[in-house]
Amino acid sequence: MNLPERYVITIGRTFGSGGRAVGRLVADALGIGFYDKKLLVKAAEKSGLKHQFVCENDERMPRMLGGIIPFSIGSYPSGWFGAAPSSGPDSIYKAQCDFIHELAASEPCVIVGRSADYILRDLPNVVNIFVHAPLDACAERVIRRGEASDIDGARAMANRFNKMRAEFYNFYTDKRWGAACSYDLCLDSSQMPLDTMAEFIIHYVRLRLASSSR
Repeated sequence: MNLPERYVITIGRTFGSGGRAVGRLVADALGIGFYDKKLLVKAAEKSGLKHQFVCENDERMPRMLGGIIPFSIGSYPSGWFGAAPSSGPDSIYKAQCDFIHELAASEPCVIVGRSADYILRDLPNVVNIFVHAPLDACAERVIRRGEASDIDGARAMANRFNKMRAEFYNFYTDKRWGAACSYDLCLDSSQMPLDTMAEFIIHYVRLRLASSSR
């Protein structure tokens, strides 16, 4: 089954689930672009924000005055109707939204995190995946990646990042991070090897986009 000229696969993920690695496998197999931290670099370049500042505020909910009212109350992700804050997480989010829309209009790609599923919610040919796993399975992966030295530290790290990602996603969208109804397909990465999961996702995407084009 042929895929459209332009389509986007978004991947949300719990920390340590391997969602980013799965996204890379999918993108490499399909020969399309892969964006995770790249989004930060491009957003910083195009918006004039300092790269270090963008990285330090990646996927973080606003804490200052500019973030008192959730963006999901308005319609920013599909159209900005006010002046963007000159600095802070809100300005980073605006820059990322702009760049994600540019990507969707220009090339097929995989985008990891950054509430891309919500940002692109009004566009066709967008498939939204969420990768998760039990906490201990995620903690073991975190240890294998060298990001923690023991299981307790890895669990704490996973919980901390998951809380941060949930707060970010829930603040900027009208959906719930990790809730099955927020995505097209949710997968437990502890149930199969990542390369097998990537093949499954590609098969699903082909079937899904073929069905939507009828």
